Parts: sequence; structure tokens; C-alpha cells
Amino acid sequence: MQRINKNVVLALLTLTSSVFLLFQLYYYKYYLSPKEVFLLQLQKRILLSKAGLALQHTLISSPLPVTATSSNGAVFSKVKGSQSGQDGIQWVSLVRAAEKMGFRWLKIQNKDPRLEGMDDLSGIEIPLHYIFKLAAHAIHLVVFYERSGNYVWHGPLRLKQNIDRKFVPFRKLHFGRYPGAYNKPEVLQLSIDDLKVQIPKNLSQFLEEMSHSRFLECRYREARAFFQLYPDDASLDAVEFRKKAKALLHLAALTLNNLGVRFWLSSGTCLGWYRQCNIIPYSKDVDLGVFIQDYKSDIIPAFQKAGLPLKHKFGKVEDSLELSFQGEDDVKLDIFFFYEDDDHIWNGGTQAKSGKKFKYLFPKFTLCWTEFVELKVHVPCETLRYVEANYGKDWKVPVKVWDWKSSPSNVQYNGMWPVDEWDDVIQVY
Repeated sequence: MQRINKNVVLALLTLTSSVFLLFQLYYYKYYLSPKEVFLLQLQKRILLSKAGLALQHTLISSPLPVTATSSNGAVFSKVKGSQSGQDGIQWVSLVRAAEKMGFRWLKIQNKDPRLEGMDDLSGIEIPLHYIFKLAAHAIHLVVFYERSGNYVWHGPLRLKQNIDRKFVPFRKLHFGRYPGAYNKPEVLQLSIDDLKVQIPKNLSQFLEEMSHSRFLECRYREARAFFQLYPDDASLDAVEFRKKAKALLHLAALTLNNLGVRFWLSSGTCLGWYRQCNIIPYSKDVDLGVFIQDYKSDIIPAFQKAGLPLKHKFGKVEDSLELSFQGEDDVKLDIFFFYEDDDHIWNGGTQAKSGKKFKYLFPKFTLCWTEFVELKVHVPCETLRYVEANYGKDWKVPVKVWDWKSSPSNVQYNGMWPVDEWDDVIQVY
């Protein structure tokens, strides 16, 4: 096939107005036919709508499908509930423009998860995906929404029963198949081919996020059922503890994120998110997990600089490392470091007065994003297995008396620290 000249490349760049097409311009340069270039010019007109969209263009009938994705980034929808008049006009304008150019279209929508709170279930549906089809070509537009925690989110490409599953080969639409969360990008405005467009300023970061953007929603329905059996503690002490724990979690996340250290909700904090979408008021601490390969020596001084003094340090980098920092009043932050063996992952524990070692075994897991107490944070994707490993099959039943050495379902005795190492592996402040 003939090469595409400079003007067509500019047209393609204008079409996407985003990072993803910049990433895959190579494919367009070598595989597009003149007919496909004409279709791209039509797509360019559609994208002039200022909706917060990502676009995926798929050549349906091509033996080697060319796929490019992009994010306009100009406007991320902040709508909570029904769409505003301006947003509604934009969607109508987008659809009408597509219809005038001969496109058939399909809208996929679902309930707005930002309204899925304990006391706020409106059932309002919002558009998540639009698919436009012309001949053997499809344009897949993925809608991004702004959420609490200063990040943007898109919903899953989930087909309902009334959807025509032959409308396009849905299996080729990979971007947006699962819910995803991204840091809210800072956008850069450019003028290309006499059109003003915006793209994420940090292109490489936005691309890198794509491979690990999968998002898990809090299980509000199950949490409501839990509170029907076990009414929530609304006492002044419980409210005050949750307030302090939330502030501590936000400070810990800021500190670790600034260091570039991956972490996730672990132990009781993870259980609270999964079981009741909130901090467990009688837990008295905040628990985070970190893979040992992500450990940095700057962690302790960074937390001390943030106003959280070190309470204790158990173990060592090579074995059973655990850090605890003192937050406001009696609320503390525990960071457990996880080690990987052939068939499982584990973290260690140390009894300071005896030098006894313990280990807690978990099945291997990956990390997903969620939103917890207005914070974008990681949790194990395989959350149920993670929680069951730690708390057993009865994890739904609250247990207020907990012994860290014997209560967990996955705890094992792991020997003792040699006495001559105690000064290094058992440090209490």
C-alpha cells in the first residue's frame, strides 16, 4: 500500500486528539488504504464534540485489524445523576452528526456508580460506551467520568440482553472492556490542522496506566445487607476514629505515592472495604501491604517528615519486614511487606517480647484500583480469596476480639529470631 503523506498524518492526529493515537501512528502510516483515509476524515468531524471521550477505531474486516485509541481530554463529565443540559446537547449533536454521515450507532449505558452509596441509590443510568458503524468500520467511544479522589473512570463494555451482538465484533474492542481508573491527566492544548485539540501532557504515563487500570467497585449492595444484620456503630468514638483513620490513610497514600511505592489495602482495612465499604470502627489501625521488591529505604524518613514517627520496626528486608507508624492519638499505621514463593505470597509477624516469628500465607494475587473513603487506592483483584485466607469462611461475621498470633486462618509459626539479631530485627520506640 502507498505511504500516507504529511497532511493525512496531521488529519489522523487531529482525529484522535490524544495520547493513544500518538502511540500507534506507526500502524496508520503503513496499513491504511485511501478508502480508510476517507473514513478517518469523517471520524475527525465527529470528534469535534467536546464530550469526555476515548476513541477506538477498528477495521472490522481487516485480516490484521488496525486499532487506535484516544482520549479527547477536553471535558471529563462531572455529572452526578442526570446529565446537564450542555452535556445532553453534546451527546445529541454527536449522534446526529454521525447519522448524517451514514453511521449506525449503539449506546451502552449502566447505573452511575458514583451514586451507589449506602443511602443514595438513584438508579440513574449514564452512557458508558458509544459504537458507531459504517460499512466494515467501527468507532468505539469510551466515556470517562471524573470521580472523588481526583481521578477519572470509565465503565465496562458490558452487553445487555437486548444488545445486537452482531453489530460489531465486540471481542476486537479491547479498550474499556473492564472498568478502568486513571489519574486525572493534565492536558496540553495544541493547534493542529487549524483545529484546537487537547492531549494528556504526560503521554508516556497515561499509556503506562492503561495496562493496570482495572477497577473494582465497592460492593454497596452486600454492605447494606451486612448492616441489616449488624447495625453500624454510629457512636461518637466510632465516628471520630473513622475520621482519623481516613486522614491517616490519605496521608500514607500521599507519602507512598510520592516515593513511587505501590501499596494496597490489607488485613482489616481491606476487610472493611470489601465487607462494609467503610473503615471498621473497632480495628484501631490502618493496614497496608507492599511487595518487598517495592521497598525503599526512604520510607521511614518520608513518614517521619510527614509527622508520623516510627512506632516499631520488626524483621529485615530479607525476611518478615514490618513497619508501624504512630498517627493521631491511638490510631496507628501498619505496613506489611509481602514475599513471593513458588505457589503463594506471605508476610511476616514478630512477637517483640519472645522473638517468635510468624508468617501469613496468601494465594497469589494481582492489584486493581478501587475508591475508598474518597481515595483511589489498590486492593487485591482476587479480593475474596485474599480475605478468606486471612479471616476464613466466616469473614462476614464481625469479630471484635482478635489475636494477631492465633486468630488469622492463615497464620503459621515460623521459628524464632536468633538472640544476637534482636537489636536489628526487634526495634520498638
